[in-house]
Amino acid sequence: MRNVKISAIGTYVPPRVLTNVDLEKMVDTTNEWILERTGIRERHIADPDTATSDLAVEAAKSALAQRGLDPAELDAILLCTVTPDHFFPSTACLVQHRLGAKRAWGFDLIAACSSFVYGLTTGAHLVGAGTHSKVLVIGADTMSRIIDYTDRATCVLFGDGAGAMLIEPAEDGEPGFVGFRNEIDGSGGDYLKMPAGGSRLPPSHETIDQRLHFVKQDGQAVFKFAVRRMHEISADLLKQTNTSAADVKVMIPHQANLRIINATADRLGLTPEQVVINIEKYGNTTAATIPLATMDAIQDGRLKKGDLVLFSAVGAGFTVGANLWRWAL
Repeated sequence: MRNVKISAIGTYVPPRVLTNVDLEKMVDTTNEWILERTGIRERHIADPDTATSDLAVEAAKSALAQRGLDPAELDAILLCTVTPDHFFPSTACLVQHRLGAKRAWGFDLIAACSSFVYGLTTGAHLVGAGTHSKVLVIGADTMSRIIDYTDRATCVLFGDGAGAMLIEPAEDGEPGFVGFRNEIDGSGGDYLKMPAGGSRLPPSHETIDQRLHFVKQDGQAVFKFAVRRMHEISADLLKQTNTSAADVKVMIPHQANLRIINATADRLGLTPEQVVINIEKYGNTTAATIPLATMDAIQDGRLKKGDLVLFSAVGAGFTVGANLWRWAL
């Protein structure tokens, strides 16, 4: 496998902001409760006429502009999302067409909050195999479309956003991909899901009346699993790559809950300076959290060329994933 690198990054969030104070007027909750339990202060919400593909295109354009790359040079587009514009065609097709990426093939990758990590793994192996030279991995979600704003347990958690990273071959001696660990545990499938809309429960008056087209979550079960497995998958990857926690410049975890992030960092033996947290600004944007946090780390000067960065996530399914990269930008 040839060495590969992340050569560009771009992000986008819709301009409209929904604060905790706004949510106090919508459901029985308080700003203090949300901050204490989740670490979230505000989240961005897409306008009614904005779809996931719109966010994805903006993030993709930003990444391509940073690299100075014509979309026609792309070989593949991996669109990581749980909120596609449609069941079919894939949102990757819509993004490919709007970008003018005429040579690219692609597909949607659905692994919930682990989607972007899975996308990086897949993109790294496509380029590493020598069959592709330029793979764009996009994480984009409009979670506000599947959130029940009468359910105070879930509506405070999620926001909308998108991020993209370009994967290319690395030159000899250039920093790049170090390793990965991904897994799924389907025994947790009932703990976090959107029950209706698929072949199991097609749309009907009953499913709509029962509000089954929104996210349903057993928060305690998800929390326990996430704390345990985000730590374990990250520790396994560090051991696999003969890397110590002290070697990691920054860990960029999926931004689902501040308590999950802090518990994971503590168990790994990471200092607060090593952990990137921006959940207070965006909430849980599902596939977009890792690229959004990565961009913040770059802009804050916390992630620089040559630094070792650990990406880690847990999502519905359950899905679990971690990537280790030597940053090349």
